[in-house]
Amino acid sequence: MTDLTSPSVFPRSGGRRKGYERAAVDAFLASARTAFEQSSDALTSDDIRAAAFPLVREGYEIRAVDAALGRIEDAFAQRERATALSQRGARAWVGASRALAQEVLDRLSRPSKRRFARVSPFRFGYRVDEVDLVAARMARYLESGEGLTIDQVRTVAFRMQLGGYDEAQVDAVLDAVVDVMQSVG
Repeated sequence: MTDLTSPSVFPRSGGRRKGYERAAVDAFLASARTAFEQSSDALTSDDIRAAAFPLVREGYEIRAVDAALGRIEDAFAQRERATALSQRGARAWVGASRALAQEVLDRLSRPSKRRFARVSPFRFGYRVDEVDLVAARMARYLESGEGLTIDQVRTVAFRMQLGGYDEAQVDAVLDAVVDVMQSVG
């Protein structure tokens, strides 16, 4: 793993833009490095993906940190895949990956505007039309292997709308797609 704990690795956000709190990022990356080097199960690729940091002025630039976290998540996922393959065998690993992919595909294959639960008409959720476009693209990836990268899934962003899709459900499916993509290498 590259040394990502040095403060000089990430540029700082400038002007009025906020960035990730440097101390929080540094502490998290130090713990990730320790967990990875010690082959500890204390931290998983899911934990890396769920990492969140306070936003502050003069923090680390968000895109740079997120890109590094993506690489670290991939390293943890690769190690987890190798461990699972050695413990459970290739057949069990492929079966579990295939089952997850089918579960996700079943969700993504629902009719447009009904793929996910909607929030109340008085709350904001993800824009339905934007999520449906991304869902269709992910479904094509799962069905036929149409080009899609993990970074495209990780960095997708949706605008908000009243009565939109429930963010937690959409985010869970995005995470599951990343899991499937990592499981196939």
